[in-house]
Amino acid sequence: MRLLEAIEHGNYYHIFNRGINGEDLFRTNDNYTHFLQLYEKYIEEIADTFAWCLMKNHFHILVRIKEKNEIGFIPIKKNNHTTITPPSGIKTADGVSSKQYDPSRQFSHLFNAYAQSINKEYKRSGSLFESPFKRIHITSDNYFKKLISYIHNNPSHHGFCENSIDYPWTSYHSLLSKKPSKLKREELIHWFDNKENFISYHQQKQDYINIENLIIE
Repeated sequence: MRLLEAIEHGNYYHIFNRGINGEDLFRTNDNYTHFLQLYEKYIEEIADTFAWCLMKNHFHILVRIKEKNEIGFIPIKKNNHTTITPPSGIKTADGVSSKQYDPSRQFSHLFNAYAQSINKEYKRSGSLFESPFKRIHITSDNYFKKLISYIHNNPSHHGFCENSIDYPWTSYHSLLSKKPSKLKREELIHWFDNKENFISYHQQKQDYINIENLIIE
């Protein structure tokens, strides 16, 4: 597992980053909501999301990058009408070729779009996030489970609250809810066998030293 592992299709990744020079990324509830809306817009097409946590000055996300055959193609506008292009490499009758969504580029679009909105709202300029964004390839079942717990317990781990269950900007409650969700809920709970074990695992004291050592490399 390396800090700037190249993003490849079919792999699981811990995606994380912080505000440049420790600057806050989220100042109001609307900022958190806007980031999640942009996340859905740019990332849903290229990745399955298992867990996330948005903190005041940093975030953590656990995703599986979809295989190429699971990812669609970028619409191309012609004559003021949007048309879906054919598979990559195949030319249309008028010579226009398709372009498949690129995972790395989509994450960059997300962070750039959010930074632009914050710069406009707070009349600031320049970079908002540290660059490049951090990603670690997850290759171990044990690391995967521990990372889920680390992400959801991050608020209390950093002293933002006493009990992470009370923190609103994580995927924890959505994963336990019966309401519709775009998270890979059933697949994630299956990693813990059932909801009871999922809850119990989060309540146990875990050793996060391996995760933190990778994050601060």
